[in-house]
Amino acid sequence: MPENKRNKRSLFHKERKEREAATPTTEARAIAKYIRISPRKARSVANAIRNQQVSEALKILEFSPKKSSRIFQKVLNSAIANAENNFNLDVDALFVKEAYVNDGPRMKRLWPRGRGRADIQQKRFSHITVVVATNQVVEETEKDLQE
Repeated sequence: MPENKRNKRSLFHKERKEREAATPTTEARAIAKYIRISPRKARSVANAIRNQQVSEALKILEFSPKKSSRIFQKVLNSAIANAENNFNLDVDALFVKEAYVNDGPRMKRLWPRGRGRADIQQKRFSHITVVVATNQVVEETEKDLQE
């Protein structure tokens, strides 16, 4: 690669990093990896709490009978703690910006069948991610009310 292209690229990345550092952080995330639950079963809970206020999402998770709701509750509490401690965000103004479940690795186990055959049983894992962000609309309306 010619030297001038390398410099342009490094300048682009340097400017991008400076822009990212200058903008205030308004979101925090928490990730739980290698959770022993099928992603298909966990996605229904993720859909239930997405775009909810944090207090409302915690209520939904507390009263949900699903196994994945207890896991999401821990991840959401971790994301709230990250927002509060690492980025000094107001907990009351947080909402669940993103909640999604990705596939993890699969354990493959043999399941004996008739006539000496065997089927492969796949035990699925999940990676659960929750992103909380400050609600900009709420903050702007509070500022307007104070003025």
